[in-house]
Amino acid sequence: MTWTLPNILTVLRLLAAPGLAVMFLYFHRPWADWFALMLFVGAAVTDWFDGHLARSWKQETRIGTMLDPIADKAMVIIALMVIVGYSSMSAWLVLPATVIVFREVFVSGLREFLGNVAGTLKVTRLAKWKTTVQMIAIAVLFAQGIFEHFLALAAEGMPPAELDAILSGTGADPDGLRWKLAGMEWCGHAGLALLWLAAVLTLLTGWDYLRKALPHLKEG
Repeated sequence: MTWTLPNILTVLRLLAAPGLAVMFLYFHRPWADWFALMLFVGAAVTDWFDGHLARSWKQETRIGTMLDPIADKAMVIIALMVIVGYSSMSAWLVLPATVIVFREVFVSGLREFLGNVAGTLKVTRLAKWKTTVQMIAIAVLFAQGIFEHFLALAAEGMPPAELDAILSGTGADPDGLRWKLAGMEWCGHAGLALLWLAAVLTLLTGWDYLRKALPHLKEG
């Protein structure tokens, strides 16, 4: 393997993927959410940089081309596992996550079957948008967990009547409970909407890849 900077960034992104789950083993929430969010956003930024640098510096390699989509898929799948695992297991969250994971596994299997032919099936602009929307949705959902747990910490031990008065806007709010609640709700709704959009784009790009692969599958 040629240790160019783009390849190093790709390998670091690949190693960061399991680190998302490790954060929740070694840290309590909401700090685990914070660290997972920073790790995920940092990895998402390197996803753009490694490809851009590889093309600009003409340092594209076969190993880098292979590892880049693996790192992307590992980040997305592990992040979704963590988010679903720490959620209420709502079907509205589990269903789009399932669609995304299924598509990624299915397309990976297709690529393995197609072998060298897979390299001729170019990545479309829609597929790049799909990855971008997935990354943003996951980051927003991690942010929801942060707001949720800071809200729970601030409200801990508070009498229910006082808490209701603060959240309804009739009581003083020195700890910022209302904006924490607003942040939690906004991130929850926005993250879920983006995840459903990502699932739709995932289905469309998956169908497009299968359509392009069908002639080669018939040959096999």
